[in-house]
Amino acid sequence: MRKFYLLGFLISFVLRSGAQTPPAGYVTAVNKFKQFYNAGQPDSIFNMFSPEMKASLPLEKFKPTTIQLKSQLGNLKKADFVKYSQPLVVYKASFENAVFLLNLSLNSQNKLTGLLLSPYVEQSPVSFQMDASLKESPILLKTFTGNISGTLTTPKDASGKIPVVLIIAGSGPTDRDGNSSKLGLNTNAYKMLANDLGKAGIASLRYDKRMVGESTTAAKEKDLRFEDYVDDAIGLINMLAKDERFSKVIVLGHSEGSLVGILALRGQPADAFISVAGAGRQADAIVTEQLKSQPKFVQDNFKTMLDSLKKGKFTDNIDPKIYAVARPDIQPYLMSWFRYVPGKELKKAKVPVLLLQGATDLQVPVSDAEALKKAKSDAQLVIIPNMNHVLKEAPADRDQNLATYTKPDLPLKPELVTSIVTFVKGLK
Repeated sequence: MRKFYLLGFLISFVLRSGAQTPPAGYVTAVNKFKQFYNAGQPDSIFNMFSPEMKASLPLEKFKPTTIQLKSQLGNLKKADFVKYSQPLVVYKASFENAVFLLNLSLNSQNKLTGLLLSPYVEQSPVSFQMDASLKESPILLKTFTGNISGTLTTPKDASGKIPVVLIIAGSGPTDRDGNSSKLGLNTNAYKMLANDLGKAGIASLRYDKRMVGESTTAAKEKDLRFEDYVDDAIGLINMLAKDERFSKVIVLGHSEGSLVGILALRGQPADAFISVAGAGRQADAIVTEQLKSQPKFVQDNFKTMLDSLKKGKFTDNIDPKIYAVARPDIQPYLMSWFRYVPGKELKKAKVPVLLLQGATDLQVPVSDAEALKKAKSDAQLVIIPNMNHVLKEAPADRDQNLATYTKPDLPLKPELVTSIVTFVKGLK
């Protein structure tokens, strides 16, 4: 398998089941703003204004201010979505010479009623203090194009060999601790899991995905295939299997990491597998379903691209409204990812399997876990009440549920940890 990286492609978190994605009109507006701003066309930006905004900010005032701004900041390289609260959407605007927050608001005719640059302050994830009984050591896996950096957590007073769990992160630019500044994700979920496992006498290895955190690569986004993530996991499995400190290697995959883990099991020295919130269907079906919350023309554009992928062809002309999930550079990755059927692959596993699924997961329903169980009848299935996709206590209410994605102090659902510990310690 080839070794490259995809820069932060995420379906489940980027779309957040439609809850945290701005309406299509805002995507069009920010793309047009970038196009006109970089081309030095303030008049065209002005034409995007609502009548009220044109009256409050006439062209003769707006034009010289914008020209001066461009001379100071340079071109707008990219605008990353931060948050949306009707009618305001906020983007992290990375100019050549500075970074600001770009605040946009639209009326019902998709005309700008607000346009403001405000200071951007990088938010660091809230730190989580590991238990004093644990030791953390850096781990480095060298690949053909770079390095995968991780953290090995072990009990200080371990006597004899102990089991070790490889924690494979979910979708997108997620780091070893379960956080992502690009996605507004701040959970510390994987670090908490390492802490809880360590206190139970179980070691763990968690790692940054390619081009995330301290993991580096010289490859480009367009070069990544799903199998490259699998290669990383295989390399780490073998590293742990050769380590004399460990009695067993257990692979744990969360979300998209579940399929990565399933594929990494084949022919490798792993002793068990744990799927946490893993999809039971092909990824294209999941993405298509998530897009149902979007306007019909967005769904149709994605379907056209998807039909081409199934024929082995890429689509260069992508509507800006689906650029985030279907741009040309990530289509090769989508093609490689969409071909796998999780249940079919899990059925091939020759090791004990534990399936864990939260009952209030907004991104992966219980039916997916049941589909995996059907494919692998001897697997253990545990449905955890009131656990959501980031492994925290959460109600079914969408807003309250999603609020836990930015509460790093919120502990893991206790049943998650006890289920994993019981399974690992019960292995023969």
